[in-house]
Amino acid sequence: MKRKLHKNFWRSEWACKCGCGFNAVDPELLAVDIDIREHFGERVTINSGCRCEKHNEAEGGADDSYHKKAQANDIEVENIRPRQVYEYLCKKYPNTYGIALYNTFVHVDIRLRRWRKIY
Repeated sequence: MKRKLHKNFWRSEWACKCGCGFNAVDPELLAVDIDIREHFGERVTINSGCRCEKHNEAEGGADDSYHKKAQANDIEVENIRPRQVYEYLCKKYPNTYGIALYNTFVHVDIRLRRWRKIY
């Protein structure tokens, strides 16, 4: 059964892509994704949400990846350049969270300390 977490998001969007059944999202991360959706008024696609240990390793993720704790996702916002999303998040959350800019997506995690990276 599909479960809606918000009018614009289904729980399944954060599921581990390997099909193992790990499917979770931290409520604080969901709130950030909702904020992004409402700010830009465009669809937010979760490219990578939670990851099991095996899938995280296959993706080349860090041993202490926030994806493994369901506290990170890699997103794209329809019709919005990743740099715009990155800049919005850095301005909105200047002293907290992990935010990284890639060519085609933005990584967001809800770590307590500020971390920024441009790849």
